Amino acid sequence: MRVERVVIAGAGLAGLRTAEELRSAGFAGSITMIGAEPRPPYDRPPLTKKFMVGELDDTTLAADPAALGLDLRLAEAATGLGEAVLRTGRGEYPFDALVVATGASPIGLPGNGRQRFLRTLDDALELRSALHQGTRLTVVGAGWIGAELATAAARRGCRVTVVEAASTPVAAALGTAVGAWMVPWYAEAGVELLLRQPVESVEPGGLALPGGGWLAADQIVTAVGVRPQTGWLAGSGVALANGVAVDERLRASVPGVFAVGDCAAFVSRRYGARLRVEHWDCALHAPEVVAANILGGDEIYDPVPYFWSEQFGRMVQYAGHHTGADRLIWRGDPAGREWTACWLSGTGPGDGAGPGDGAGTGDAERLVALLAVGRPRDLLQGRRLIAAGLPVDPARLADPAIAVRDTAGGGGLCRWPRIRATPVPAQCGGMCSAAIRRSPERPGCPVSPAPAAPGVSR
Repeated sequence: MRVERVVIAGAGLAGLRTAEELRSAGFAGSITMIGAEPRPPYDRPPLTKKFMVGELDDTTLAADPAALGLDLRLAEAATGLGEAVLRTGRGEYPFDALVVATGASPIGLPGNGRQRFLRTLDDALELRSALHQGTRLTVVGAGWIGAELATAAARRGCRVTVVEAASTPVAAALGTAVGAWMVPWYAEAGVELLLRQPVESVEPGGLALPGGGWLAADQIVTAVGVRPQTGWLAGSGVALANGVAVDERLRASVPGVFAVGDCAAFVSRRYGARLRVEHWDCALHAPEVVAANILGGDEIYDPVPYFWSEQFGRMVQYAGHHTGADRLIWRGDPAGREWTACWLSGTGPGDGAGPGDGAGTGDAERLVALLAVGRPRDLLQGRRLIAAGLPVDPARLADPAIAVRDTAGGGGLCRWPRIRATPVPAQCGGMCSAAIRRSPERPGCPVSPAPAAPGVSR
C-alpha cells in the first residue's frame, strides 16, 4: 500500500527523529505528530544533570516543524486506536502508517502526601525551584534517576537522603555484585543512603516506613521506575508485552502500526529476547529503521544498547544486555575511581564477586555487556566487540593494561564491525567525539582481589 499519511503519537525525541528520518528518506506525504505535553520536543537527559543545577535552562531540540512540513499538535493526548485512525480528545487522525512513540510514565507510591517525579520539563522546573540550601530532600529509589538527582541536589546544598528497598543501588539494573561498589559514592558526596528500606506510603511531611517508622522530608521525589504509556491502546488489537510488542523490524501486530522509544518492546536476535530499552540512544536510532520500513524497506533493528549516567563525580557508561550472562569479571579495582565490569556468556570460572574473578580460560566466551566507570575507551571498544560477537580471552580482558579490542580471540579485532556513531552530549564525558546532532548541549588477572564491598558479603 502506498503510504501518504503518517501519524506519530508522541512528540519526544523518538517521534521527532522519526519525522526527520522520513523526510531525509524523501517522504513527501503528510506527517502529523501529536504530543500530550504542551511543549515542543525537548531533550530529557539534561533534566537531572545540568538543568537541575542551573547550568542549562533550555533543552528544546533544535528542530523546525515548518521546515519538516510537520503538523505538530501539542497538549493533545492519544486516547484510542480504531481501524487506520488515531483518536484523541480533540478528534480523529486517519493514517496509512502510525508510529507509537508515547514513551513511559513514572510509577508512584501510595499515600496522601505530595510526591514529585522527574520525567518532564515541567517536573524539572518545579523541582528545581523547590530545592534550596538546607532543603531536606528524600529520593525514593537508588536507580539511575535517583542517583543523578541526588548528585544535583547535593550540589545545590540540599540535605539529601536516598531510600532504597534493595541491598545496593541499581540492583535491578546491574545486580548487587556491581551495585555494592557504588554504595560508598553516596557518603563521599554527603548523601545519606538507606538500603533495605521499603516505604509504606508518602504522607504530608515525610515517608511512612514499616513498623511505624517515619522519615521527615521537605520534598519527596519518587524514582522507582516507569511504565510504558500504552493504556490508550487497550482493545485496539495491538499486542502489548511490557510495551508495544513489535518484531525486529519494529512492526506491531496491527498492519501499518510501528513503535519506537521507551514504549517499544522489540525482538533482539543478538540477545534472543524481547527488549524494551528506556534510553536516549534507542530513541535516537530506532527511528531510522522505522522510517525505512514505513517506506517499504526491510531493515532490522538489533542494537547493542547504550546509555550513560553522571553521578557523584563519575561518568558511568553501559553497553549491551547482561541478563542471562554466565559470569562477571573486572578490569581494574572497583574500589577505585576507574574500573570496568564485563559480563560474559559461555563457559568459565569465577563468581563475579570481586576483581579476583578474571583469570581462567573460557570456552568460546563472548562479551555481552560492560559497565565502564571513568574508562570511556573500554566502553567504546567493548561495544564494538559485542557487536562483532567474537570470542574473547577472559584473562586478557581482566587486565586493564590491555585494550579491550585486543582481547578478542585470535589476537584482536582486525576489522571492526560498523556501528552508527552515537552523538553524545557534552556531559557524556567524551565517549564519542561527535557533537550531539540535535541537543542544546592483556594471561591471568594482575589485580589483587579486593575486599568485599562495604556491607555486602560474597
